[in-house]
Amino acid sequence: MRLVIATCSVDYEGRLSARLPTATRLVMVKADGCVAIHADGGAYKPLNWMNAPNRLVEGDGEWIVSNDRGERLVIRFVDVLSDTVVEMGRDPGLEKDGVEAHLQELLAEQVAVLGEGMCLVRREFPTDIGPVDLLCRDADGRAVAVEVKRRGEIDGVEQLVRYLGRLDRDPALRPVLGVLAAQRISPQAKVLAGERGVRCVELDYDTLRGMERRAPTLF
Repeated sequence: MRLVIATCSVDYEGRLSARLPTATRLVMVKADGCVAIHADGGAYKPLNWMNAPNRLVEGDGEWIVSNDRGERLVIRFVDVLSDTVVEMGRDPGLEKDGVEAHLQELLAEQVAVLGEGMCLVRREFPTDIGPVDLLCRDADGRAVAVEVKRRGEIDGVEQLVRYLGRLDRDPALRPVLGVLAAQRISPQAKVLAGERGVRCVELDYDTLRGMERRAPTLF
């Protein structure tokens, strides 16, 4: 991870246009290419960010971050106070709670609820930024990465998109489709998933456990 504390301005162009005027901020560049700009406050949420995969080009006094979705982030540095690179090693990932782990296990046994002809390739399929919950093949033989959550939020969509970017580097898998599977998926996550080409499936936990049957809802 690279951490830069600097006086800078930030311009973003993409789904909308936004500008951060010149001030002292923390610029964070993660190993997967994610770039985030933080102020000294506001809890964990960055002022602006670009999720991986990105291209970062360093010029004279400015960085230009871009991606294939047409987004562009320009950081113009006035004064760099600190520039540090820290090797953080492999992240073991977030341990799922009991319900979420059980959902993954049940879904692995019943992947047909995600679509007719779906078959499981492997649980916890490894990537260099962490394991994908389920890797499957659909009826047409296409690879499908499935992220399982108890509640699907925007962070879950972005996590899955990062995995898809890594999996698409493998010619034996690409193009890889994405599915976010959860008991409940927020409206904001559904909108973002649609923009990212990710399919959402809401699961009935009791149905997966073999209780009263009810078909999953597809979005």
